[in-house]
Amino acid sequence: MHSVKKRLDGKVAIITGASRGIGREIALVFGREGAKTILTARSADALAAVAQEIKAAGGVEPICFSLDVKDAVKIEELVDKSLDKTERIDILVNNAGVTRDGLFVRMSDEDWDEVLDTNLKGTFLFMRAVSKVMMRQRAGKIINMASVIGLIGNAGQANYAASKAGIIALTKSVAKELGSRNVLVNAIAPGFIETEMTQALGEDIKKTILKSIPAGVLGKPSDVAQAALFLASDESNFITGQVITVDGGMVM
Repeated sequence: MHSVKKRLDGKVAIITGASRGIGREIALVFGREGAKTILTARSADALAAVAQEIKAAGGVEPICFSLDVKDAVKIEELVDKSLDKTERIDILVNNAGVTRDGLFVRMSDEDWDEVLDTNLKGTFLFMRAVSKVMMRQRAGKIINMASVIGLIGNAGQANYAASKAGIIALTKSVAKELGSRNVLVNAIAPGFIETEMTQALGEDIKKTILKSIPAGVLGKPSDVAQAALFLASDESNFITGQVITVDGGMVM
């Protein structure tokens, strides 16, 4: 019997915010599909636990770096160290993100800056560092995590909405710049997904949210991870500059 070829066999993938939620699920799926994963998050312990899960499932042992995506110097270091070990970078998933919710008129400068610097600037810094490598290779896939909130806005989330709308515009612009080098850049806009972030919502809020989703359920991290797998695989080789909404029909 022939062994089944995995969809990311031999590919090297960097995944940010990989310690929990959607990022963790993407790391597990990519690991199962044969990718050599380079995982980043702020918590080294949480990353080690995800790495152990990937290894236990028969995946290639991940390389873990704890860093803050706001730190351009650390990002450049990570790319250099990764290249020393893997010699190439095929896939980048910019998933790291934070929320600091609050009404716009009372929002502090700090809460605005923290969200924009982590979500939008962090995505820019990683893209800039990795795209140089991908352009030299004349091959690469960049997947940015946007949100339906970046498409429709949300009361109490002006900073988060602005950061995610910015990621969409950044994705489209960079896709135009890098397309001729065979570096494809796309975004995923998840709707309401069952993660620690949504678990903190009250039951009444959850009921209201479910009414706005035609599918009538919250999504699972695996729903988003499967979209990321498609965009990372050879099946999406003629797709760039797109936003795939994974939201049960909330935004049409």
